[in-house]
Amino acid sequence: MPLGNIIDSFKEAHNLLGDFISEEKNLKTVKDVIMTIVKAFDSGKKVLICGNGGSMTDAMHFAEELTGRFRSDRRALPAIALSDPSFITCAANDFGFEEIFARGIEAYGRSGDVFIGLSTSGNSPNIIKAFEKAKLLGMNTVLLIGKDGGELKGKAGNEIIVKGKTSDRIQEIQMLVLHIIVEGIEKVKFPELYD
Repeated sequence: MPLGNIIDSFKEAHNLLGDFISEEKNLKTVKDVIMTIVKAFDSGKKVLICGNGGSMTDAMHFAEELTGRFRSDRRALPAIALSDPSFITCAANDFGFEEIFARGIEAYGRSGDVFIGLSTSGNSPNIIKAFEKAKLLGMNTVLLIGKDGGELKGKAGNEIIVKGKTSDRIQEIQMLVLHIIVEGIEKVKFPELYD
């Protein structure tokens, strides 16, 4: 593979990030999401997060950064990625793949909790169903979606749209956003870690 192709890939990622951070709305929404989650945690609530494929691994990574450790030791924060394979296969078998995350939201979600749905297209039927269930339960809703936002555009309390063309580049920015959200939560709740 020519080095030029590799450079082009880095430039594509760099340009997408540049476009994303040049929109002040995106930065404000990230801040709003941080504060929504902090408020939920301060009220004894939790975060439920879900996504398909690579987005599921991003959801798991986000949850473990909150329940485990990010940059420094601090108390665990309540976050659950809906990713248990036995649950997913059971729900898919009994209710259909479109319902897998909605069932998890129904089981664990409560009013005042935070729902985060990850979809690079904004059209994933199981994320749409989970979002609808979260809204019905009175959860705070956050969507990290891509391309033009798809069917989910304009529906959540907070939405972050990464206007990339391919799922891989969109996921790269979404993971960066998730890391910045965790960092922001820590800076608000545990400022002593950042002195």
